Amino acid sequence: MAGRDLRTLFGSNDRSLGTGEAFTNRGGQWERVAAALTEHLARVTEPGFDVQDLETARHNIIVFHGIGGVGKTTLSRKLEAALTAAEHRPAQWGEPAWPAAPRLLPVRIDLARSAGGDFESLVLTLRLALAGLDRALPAFDIALGRYWEHNHPGESLEEYLRRAGLVSRLATALPGQVQAALSKAAEELALPGAVGSAVGQVATAVVRAVRERRTTARALAGCPRLADLLEAEPDLEALSYYPHLLAYEVDRLPTKQAVVPVVLLDTFEDIGDRTNRDLERLVQRVVWLLPNALFIVTGRSRLQWADDALQGQLDYTGPAAWPQLGAHIPGARATTELATAPASTGTAADRQVLIGDFSPEDCEDYLTRRLTTADGRPLIGDALRQVIAARSHGLPLYLDLAVMRFLEIRRTREPEPADFDHDFPALVARTLQDLTPDERHVLRAVSLLDAFDIPLAAKASGMAHQAAALRLAERPFVRENLLSLWPYHLHAVVRSTIRRADDHTDDRWSDQDWASAAARAFEAIGEQWTANASRSRILLVACLRQGLTLARDHRLDLGWLAAAAWAYVADSVWEPLAPPTPAAEDGPPTLGGPDTGAAVLTTPADTLVEILSTLAGRQRQHRTHTADRLTRVIDSGLLPEDLTDMALYYRAKAHRDLGRTGASRQGMQQVAAGATRLAPAARRGLVHLARLDGDFPAAHEAAQTLGWAGRQHRVLGDLAWVHAQMDQAATHYQAARADAEQHTVAGERATSQAQLALTHAFTDPGTAGDDLDLAAQLLAGLDLRATTLTTRIAALVRDAGTGGRDFLDRAAVLDAEVRASGVRAARTTLALTVCFHHAVLDDDDGLDTAIRDLDQLTRDRDYAYYTDIAAFMAGRPLQYPSPARWLDGDQAVRDRWRALVTERQDRLRTAR
Repeated sequence: MAGRDLRTLFGSNDRSLGTGEAFTNRGGQWERVAAALTEHLARVTEPGFDVQDLETARHNIIVFHGIGGVGKTTLSRKLEAALTAAEHRPAQWGEPAWPAAPRLLPVRIDLARSAGGDFESLVLTLRLALAGLDRALPAFDIALGRYWEHNHPGESLEEYLRRAGLVSRLATALPGQVQAALSKAAEELALPGAVGSAVGQVATAVVRAVRERRTTARALAGCPRLADLLEAEPDLEALSYYPHLLAYEVDRLPTKQAVVPVVLLDTFEDIGDRTNRDLERLVQRVVWLLPNALFIVTGRSRLQWADDALQGQLDYTGPAAWPQLGAHIPGARATTELATAPASTGTAADRQVLIGDFSPEDCEDYLTRRLTTADGRPLIGDALRQVIAARSHGLPLYLDLAVMRFLEIRRTREPEPADFDHDFPALVARTLQDLTPDERHVLRAVSLLDAFDIPLAAKASGMAHQAAALRLAERPFVRENLLSLWPYHLHAVVRSTIRRADDHTDDRWSDQDWASAAARAFEAIGEQWTANASRSRILLVACLRQGLTLARDHRLDLGWLAAAAWAYVADSVWEPLAPPTPAAEDGPPTLGGPDTGAAVLTTPADTLVEILSTLAGRQRQHRTHTADRLTRVIDSGLLPEDLTDMALYYRAKAHRDLGRTGASRQGMQQVAAGATRLAPAARRGLVHLARLDGDFPAAHEAAQTLGWAGRQHRVLGDLAWVHAQMDQAATHYQAARADAEQHTVAGERATSQAQLALTHAFTDPGTAGDDLDLAAQLLAGLDLRATTLTTRIAALVRDAGTGGRDFLDRAAVLDAEVRASGVRAARTTLALTVCFHHAVLDDDDGLDTAIRDLDQLTRDRDYAYYTDIAAFMAGRPLQYPSPARWLDGDQAVRDRWRALVTERQDRLRTAR
């Protein structure tokens, strides 16, 4: 049904402004209602259906719940209009599938406190809806007349309806129908005129007649509980049972007048709270006692009626009573509605539907049609609509508030995208309005967190108990992801607004309150990590992501972050931590934003964030960028000695990868001279530098003292393979992999396996294929760029001498990637692989070119002996020998490398 957006109409002097009500498709919810209605109609028209059966499970309710401002009331109104007349059904909704008869009778009741309704008004509204049948409903009307006389002496029903705002054409008809029921009962029971005019006397006579089963009371005798209700004290409690009489009367309507009430209860959250269910108990009683009416409930929270724990607070509880509502189990609540949902699958989620946010397309549609020019064009331009839609995260309330802001700004100037980098205080008020003080306290605390569980929420809020956190977790603005370590997170707009918008509520937090909550959350996260005996990698990374954000944005001491940072580095996995960009002066950090590498370093936490994001990012960045960022960290002087050594060591590694041997050696020596955790790794780094120089005896001697901490077996394997001692190298790499497995260091295990695959690729291509498969499995989930490059080089070594042009094309593609990484070791090894390929093919021209390319890469002394190896492969003399000092003489090395080439040639000839 088309409406007028009066708020917008009165928000501008522009009379050409189009202010038609914008309704965005809720087709999925319409389909769920249609399916529920079809099922309900089939049930109430079955021959065995009995409205007086008080024990059968109820299937006459569907619940739509969701965050404030998501469009529940709009949906309720549109459903009422669509069920009233076909022409009022939104164009996006399909034709109903239910039969035309019996007729649907929609009744919408707003339970909002602001609407001024009460339970008495609810019952009267239900009866008023049936007044259009133009007939008395004697069982109900006699009981209502008795109740009215007792509770409203001297006040006519018509006067009350007018005063209560229940004024309509039917409001004048209802009192007459009630009086007609009383008069007819008095007439049938042959009561004297004076007596017949007294409601109490009529009721007493009806009770007697029903109990005596008189034929004069046959119209009422079919409702055996009528007499009991008429004898009961006519108070509010009794009134809540009168819907049973209404169900009886609706059930016995003639076929031509038969109707099926569809009762839409909106703003259900306002009938009470989780600690006071008095009104909810009365309303639930109405639903139970009217099984031939379908109730469509819209509210902020799911109904808990199927929870056995509420027994005693409500009359009808448990899954046996409400099989389609489902008792709430953490992690089992209904998810966002899907348009393809079946009518009934018998699952707990069938009739508890979480109304989701708008899709980007729906946001665009809403903003396009909400404000239009005189010729029907959207008033809000394309670019601005995209900004508002993205900022809204699909929340309709945000879109509505943004439209009003657009009109406000438009009075003085043309709105710009920057105007909508804005949070609305009204959104805070709407979110907080029905929360208890404890729930509000927990909500503010968890707004500091990307994700949380119940213990974390309780500790962050400083609560000694978890009840408020448990209640908050059931609110629709708290989303749930069962696959996450911490299953709960706030709706993005709610979280941003709670943290940023001016909060004018009475219990708003001061800056000190926010700082205290951040410190509590930080400590609680650290406790979860330190208390985990298995030292789960998933938990470690999750704690680091949240802990780094809190420490940096609230200028906290490093605390447990230092130990966690070392644990992160030790495994060499390098998951992206995706820390938020630094907090701007006018708002909070943008979570998960791009790493710009230009963070301002003013606290130790800033600096630790920069180190860890640099180390994770180096797997996707050129090593020059890594070295520059780590230099900024070192120069800041903000970190303790051990964490400074972390920056020194990884900068030295970056220098080595870039060919800056002198700078790398200086950094490694500085770290190796200390007693921090990376001293053994730095000593390994010095051995690698000696190997790069070709000083193999010195490297071999130093390697003997490295032990596991210095990755001794892998270092010895690296020395052996350049000497073409492939069996010895394979033995060392296998031992290195076993050590890594024993110490559960995933990155080292994958690196050792990749090196083993490279070794076997020279000697046994078949075995190398299996090694590469295993390396790929070990690399799954890791972010190790250099190791991944090693596996791809190993695959080329395996295929050397085959593939023709395809081999060289693969090598060229890989060379471009290696150049982008800045990892010089990978580039020189790839160039040596190309030399091996040409040597196997006896392609002298190709080998000449490949050796010249290799020589260009190694002219500054590092890896200079690679040109020697290339010559050894082809059996060529050394024109310009490198200064390498081979462990067992150059002739032995020459023979072994040449043997690898001839063995490959023999293998290929045999294969032909």
